[in-house]
Amino acid sequence: MLIHLSNARIALPERTLLEQVDFQVDESEFVYIIGKVGSGKSSLLKTLYGELPIEAEKAEILSYDLCSLKRKHIPQLRRNLGIVFQDFQLLTDRTVDENLHFVLRATGWRRRAEREERIRQVLQEVGLEDKLTAFPHELSGGEQQRVAIARALLNHPRIILADEPTGNLDIETGKQIIELLRSFCEQGTAVVMITHNLNLLQNYPGIVYRLEDGRVTEVTAEYNTPVFMEEA
Repeated sequence: MLIHLSNARIALPERTLLEQVDFQVDESEFVYIIGKVGSGKSSLLKTLYGELPIEAEKAEILSYDLCSLKRKHIPQLRRNLGIVFQDFQLLTDRTVDENLHFVLRATGWRRRAEREERIRQVLQEVGLEDKLTAFPHELSGGEQQRVAIARALLNHPRIILADEPTGNLDIETGKQIIELLRSFCEQGTAVVMITHNLNLLQNYPGIVYRLEDGRVTEVTAEYNTPVFMEEA
């Protein structure tokens, strides 16, 4: 099990965000997190990468105990995670190449030749080999999100955490981003994705958790209707 939360509570100093959370993710699983604005979706993801504290009977991600995780160990955890944000969060004054070199240097890649080879590999995986010297403002929204995904892939993550990765994109570009994420899932990487676009759940089935009234409920059966039932 890559992620295992059991009877977990996620809270800010002034209020509880989520409680009695049971949430599991394993290899090659594509997991959606849905819910209204303010239901705690982003907070759940932030907990998984060590941004928010958690109390739980069990709270493990990649064998790290989130309840006792020391701040000095958070960078080590995040090296094993790929994090994709809705607003891309690229460095606007640096080229695609420089953005990716920055991350690799920050995560311990000292040899330039090895960094360059890894950058070439991830850009090829997302179909942007020809955008190496482009600045973010020279790219479309879909291309910027592909660069963000390439950045998330740099350290061969076992889990990708994606917070509304299609939220700022048109429908067709959003579909391309989902298909790209699912292709990595098929290679063994687990994907946990927040989305408000419920149409994606029908077109690209996965495991579905709904956040509502401070609770997390698996509702996969509500969205993953088998094709033969639709045809009947």
